[in-house]
Amino acid sequence: MNGFLNLNKPQNFTSHDCVAKLRKILKTKKIGHGGTLDPLATGVLPIAVGKATRLLQFLPSEKAYKAKVKFGIQTTTDDLEGEIIRQQEVKDLTLAKIMDILPEFMGEIEQIPPAYSAIKKDGKKLYNLARKGEVIDIPKRKVFIDKIDVLNWQESEYPELDLKVICGGGTYIRAIARDLGEKLGTGATLANLQRTLSCGMTLENSLSFDDIINQQKADELSLIELDYPLQNMPKIYLNKEESKSWLLGQKISRITKEEYQFYCTYNHENKFIGISEQRENTETNIKPKIVIYPNL
Repeated sequence: MNGFLNLNKPQNFTSHDCVAKLRKILKTKKIGHGGTLDPLATGVLPIAVGKATRLLQFLPSEKAYKAKVKFGIQTTTDDLEGEIIRQQEVKDLTLAKIMDILPEFMGEIEQIPPAYSAIKKDGKKLYNLARKGEVIDIPKRKVFIDKIDVLNWQESEYPELDLKVICGGGTYIRAIARDLGEKLGTGATLANLQRTLSCGMTLENSLSFDDIINQQKADELSLIELDYPLQNMPKIYLNKEESKSWLLGQKISRITKEEYQFYCTYNHENKFIGISEQRENTETNIKPKIVIYPNL
């Protein structure tokens, strides 16, 4: 089996749990995922099966989320899974105050990832260090947030704000909730998170575990084609001789106007055969980066 699955991840599953479960369902070990989701989160978890695991690095990085931020509460994990470390009623918080702050989270910003995250420092995952009670100096990282829309605002002693966030890879929505609370002086944590877009896959087209199991039993499970999620990449089509040379690992002379580094590559029969790389300062030479065909 070679291709992608658009999994709708359920709550209380880690991304690793999902991969392990799918290995049993599909009876294959070569499975990976295209971006970690926290156990609390649900929604789109791109799954690569077989040769598709080699293509994960080339999938589009844009992601979209629906998030619920709860004000007046701070936790160790920046979401409701963690231990509450501060709690206060914030009845005077208004949506107008929040709208004044939100523009500060747009565009390229610096963000400190949550202490409980899968990011590694000195070869060790932060959440393992945090669980041991170690004080961690987490460096800031630049992330890009394209858009934040307010979906709903609910006033109470602990007000809740529903947001739609469109952002680049590596963005932590938990950190947005935490930092929003800090800027408002109320404290805040992430109460709910659903990913609606990842690697070009949408929530509307996602499959639950039950969907996958039922389709597998009925012999109706169809994986997403290997090149389908790579629509963000430029394409190169080779003739018969070029295809033969390329599959032998040889460079191909090709004039390319675009200044891209990688290209989806198709043979003379319009069959996707892998990824080509254009080396810097050699504009007319491309060579194989990842060969998918004919070793399917």
